[in-house]
Amino acid sequence: MCYNRGAMSHKKEIRRTSKTRRPRRGSSGTPTATAEDYLERIYALIEEKGYARVSDIAEALQVRPSTVTRMVQKLDEQNLLEYQRYRGLSLTEEGERVGRSIHRRHKALEAFLHLLGVHDQATVQNDIEGIEHHLSSRTLHRLTQMVEFFEAHPDLLRRFQEFRDRRESREPAGDGEDLP
Repeated sequence: MCYNRGAMSHKKEIRRTSKTRRPRRGSSGTPTATAEDYLERIYALIEEKGYARVSDIAEALQVRPSTVTRMVQKLDEQNLLEYQRYRGLSLTEEGERVGRSIHRRHKALEAFLHLLGVHDQATVQNDIEGIEHHLSSRTLHRLTQMVEFFEAHPDLLRRFQEFRDRRESREPAGDGEDLP
């Protein structure tokens, strides 16, 4: 199944889906953290623009196009996307599922950090990158439930924020590295 609107021909789709390649993944059978970063970005680009080009991915991930090409070829071998040189790429059904899942996880962590009062975008993105590949699906589900709970109960969120603000006013100023 092709998720890049119009990038791949129908013949290519039929030929690709009829192949029976075994996906090569990380040791646990899931994509590596680096592969997840690429799939997340590719998914987001396709959602935003309807397509994802190597140059767009390179710019977003701050890597060289040749680096992106190598990873895209690996993801193609793993049946997570379909890539034709000079023609573009598209996510397979599995690649789209993984990309969407990673994108949701990223958004959930972003909402959680904002709920905690972390609003500096650079800090938020660095923190997400540091933890997003290490959360179990159960932990992510619980974290999402907590965010949804506070969103459904703004009075309790306000009480938490007041509690947090009172605690912070008693703690020494600094970068937060020595906070418990």
